[in-house]
Amino acid sequence: MPVPEALSTARSMELDLVEVAAGANPPVCRIMNFTKFKYEAQQRAKESRKKATNIVVKEMKYRPKIGEGDFNTKTKKVEQFLGEGSKVKVTIMFRGREMQHPELGRRILDRVAEAVAHVGRVEVMPKQDGRNMTMVLGPDKKAQAAHAKAQEQSEGDAVESADTTATDITTATDTDTATEAGTTEATESSASPTN
Repeated sequence: MPVPEALSTARSMELDLVEVAAGANPPVCRIMNFTKFKYEAQQRAKESRKKATNIVVKEMKYRPKIGEGDFNTKTKKVEQFLGEGSKVKVTIMFRGREMQHPELGRRILDRVAEAVAHVGRVEVMPKQDGRNMTMVLGPDKKAQAAHAKAQEQSEGDAVESADTTATDITTATDTDTATEAGTTEATESSASPTN
């Protein structure tokens, strides 16, 4: 169809004539509502951006001579970051003569990896980088699901054992009450005078 005829057809339908494939021979055009087409394209792009995951890398710094309380606090924070879906870069900072004992830093990194194994896994193994030793942990969905399932099961077992204990206590109380009632009846019958 010649271009002027296509334009007149589009105008008569109150639509736009949009070139779809300019490289084709002859060029391909389509009659459509161009503003509606642009709006729908923007909405599709917006949806795809929503579905895209934005992974953030957090960093937690330790020292080779870290105390137990500080270690536990920082490790809980690492666990929280992994639970939220962020990656965590764990850094051991060495100063002065501490550089002579990199095995101390390695030991701390191993402890951290072991402590958060239920929510994350090691993505980049520990490596020395100047005065720092670094390791990257990433969230592990399978481990998190397995840990949650194990927690639910242990809570269910705890509730069952509490119910069983309550039933045992109730049964024991009923038995004691029945025994006391029998003893009272026996005492009353022996105390009453015989005619």
